[in-house]
Amino acid sequence: MSTESNLNVNVGGLKFGWDLEKGVFQYENDDAVLFWISSAMKSFFDTIEEISGNDAASVVLETTGYRQGITVGEYYKSQKLTIEEVASMVPNTYASAGWGKINIIEMNQEKKTATITIENSWESKINKAQGKAQHGTFIPGHFSGLLTGLLETGIWYKEVRTSFENNNKQFIYEFFPSERTVQQNIHDLARKAEAERIRSLEQTVNERTRELSELVKEISSPIIPVLDGIVVVPLLGKYDEFRSEELTVKTLYNLPAYKANYLVLDLTGLDKHIDGYTVGFINKLASAAALIGTETILVGISAELGMTIAQTDYNLAQFNCFQTLQHGIYFALSQTGKQII
Repeated sequence: MSTESNLNVNVGGLKFGWDLEKGVFQYENDDAVLFWISSAMKSFFDTIEEISGNDAASVVLETTGYRQGITVGEYYKSQKLTIEEVASMVPNTYASAGWGKINIIEMNQEKKTATITIENSWESKINKAQGKAQHGTFIPGHFSGLLTGLLETGIWYKEVRTSFENNNKQFIYEFFPSERTVQQNIHDLARKAEAERIRSLEQTVNERTRELSELVKEISSPIIPVLDGIVVVPLLGKYDEFRSEELTVKTLYNLPAYKANYLVLDLTGLDKHIDGYTVGFINKLASAAALIGTETILVGISAELGMTIAQTDYNLAQFNCFQTLQHGIYFALSQTGKQII
């Protein structure tokens, strides 16, 4: 018996029922819901993508469709239906539920393969309303799950034609046995997100390293013009190939700019474990300065440093050496005929 608030109809052999007093809509004697596709369902998809991002949303929808399809496939299996019977039922079943025109072009039970065309699907309508160029992943994922449950083996899909270009209205998918699983897709997405975070972190670290390197260049071994014709360069810490080359170029470039007759190298701040490489660097820097007409004075040589220098093949005694920076500057002044009053 049908009334205005309680209605049951049969469409294409499938049952639909409404009970407005209970607020229930049923499809095939099971509770169902209805939504407008291009507004309410589009908003649902848009929200998932906004929160998760396009890649994650695609995997979420594909996985959800797949797991729903598993349920449908297992239902068909429980009904003791043949593959041919299922193939004949699918178009009507999905069309009546508003999924679009679904056709199983080929289904091979022995090879466990299938070719399915989809036309006018609810997902394609949402995709088009979103301005996308291709069909989404929910429905093909759903049929992968359906065939997996029905054929009792892992089934995945390949896109044959999924683009909206050239006014294509029919989308084609091929289904085949595969070891690929939705769990693997989720894992791959997590690894991809982790890799992106690592790349972002590496980029940040590289940027900070470059900034720090620039800062170190600015504050490490500054070139200080203390008086006319006299430049002081304090050597700080331990010198490797990069630092020594950087300071040599920087010093030789600035000596002519400061019209320096005397370069005072202050060795007080050198690492206490100075090695032969650093001694060689000092010799190289002082010799290079001499080539452009600047005399080098070494100051701040401790007893320990003196012993290390003596054990190398470099003769730093060829340069004027003083114990303190003050004495070195006084000497440079005296050589120019000046003095501090």
